Amino acid sequence: MQKNWVKAWIAFAGLLFGFACSLTMEAVEPQSMLKDFSQDGADLEASGWKTWSPRPPLLPRCSVDTVCFRSAPSALAISGNSNPAAYGGWAFRFKNLKPEQRYKLTAYFKTRAVGQPHRQVVARVDWRGKDGQRVGQPDYAFKVEPADNGWKRLSMEVPAPKEASEAKLELALGWSPQGTVWWDDISWEEVPAPGPRLVRLGLVSLRPQDTGSKDGSLQAFLKALDQVAVDKPDLVCLGEGITMVGNSASYAELAEALPGPTTRVLGEKARQHHMYVVAGLYEREGETFYNTAVLIDREGKLAGKYRKVYLPREEIEGGLTPGITFPVFQTDFGRIGIMICWDSEYADPARALAYQGAEVILLPIWGGDMKLMQARAIENHLYLLSSGYDVETALIDPLGEVLFSTQESGVYRTFSIDLNRRFADPWLGDMRGRFHKELHWDNPTLIQENE
Repeated sequence: MQKNWVKAWIAFAGLLFGFACSLTMEAVEPQSMLKDFSQDGADLEASGWKTWSPRPPLLPRCSVDTVCFRSAPSALAISGNSNPAAYGGWAFRFKNLKPEQRYKLTAYFKTRAVGQPHRQVVARVDWRGKDGQRVGQPDYAFKVEPADNGWKRLSMEVPAPKEASEAKLELALGWSPQGTVWWDDISWEEVPAPGPRLVRLGLVSLRPQDTGSKDGSLQAFLKALDQVAVDKPDLVCLGEGITMVGNSASYAELAEALPGPTTRVLGEKARQHHMYVVAGLYEREGETFYNTAVLIDREGKLAGKYRKVYLPREEIEGGLTPGITFPVFQTDFGRIGIMICWDSEYADPARALAYQGAEVILLPIWGGDMKLMQARAIENHLYLLSSGYDVETALIDPLGEVLFSTQESGVYRTFSIDLNRRFADPWLGDMRGRFHKELHWDNPTLIQENE
């Protein structure tokens, strides 16, 4: 009797397992992990995976690799197959989505002989309605972090459009005839909406006059920090060369080692008001002088520095040396980058910062072109905060819209922005993601993570 009961229970459990598996075959629900692609030798398409490309002649070579994988006995492989026009790979449909629910995609990939992985390795989600047609615009995963053993972790969190009921995940390799990419440990899960990520940016428009000395100019900016601190900003941007403006001292007289006396007093203000401060100084390293912007953290410590890469001829003739990299800095509210004045004339400084995940660019600037400042913001889809003398002190959003600007000296304002706000165009989609996937550019010598 007991044996019969056990047999019946096992049979019932088997039916439940089979039913659950059949549901998984039809629609992978949130919280699913796709990691074993061997399917016991069965056709992979039976589990929902299909190969795809814009046109049949462009289809790369797609296979299941049981030699190169991350954590399961197999991985999805895509190879260029000696075809310079090849573009496409593997696709999977996630069904039964909840409209406007936020979803998180995570996937690990590894490449060989792929020249520009940021552009040629693509993971995107193409949203579909009940009729199978596209709704909204596709979202591109662009956040990439090192993982282990040469693998990289790619992820994104995005809301489903209100008409969406399916999501077609497309994993692709493009225009890499000798390249191969492997995909493994792919997950798709519901996540809660993060809510606003508010940061208060302090704007200082100040041009001291006839200060008589380096210290006189510095004191004017220290008073400005007290003024703007009344509105409790998280970060304040001061101008370029704050120890020079308003006096006639030379680079040699102004340049100092960093950290040094100026970063010390700036640090005292930053600690007093519990805010980050960005300010332009002149740095001395032996007999080498740089036009440098420093980042002081809330505790008053020197958290990082950026040496101006693009020097105008006047600074070269004055004996300054250019920097060589564009570092980014992690703060407690997000990732920031810094440019200085003449850098804004060129596309690659802001591009390098955005490429590394900067969400806000701080721009101490003597004089320049407001239109170019707007261009740097809109083409990289990030916020830009400037502090200028002969050009506007301004806050510009990722659409290039000027939220505030002034050239009046002695203006102190604080603005709250939401770094989680999504800027999606009805036709183009979220260009922040597309920017990283479509940009034909890669110059790693200019990129330096701040340790």
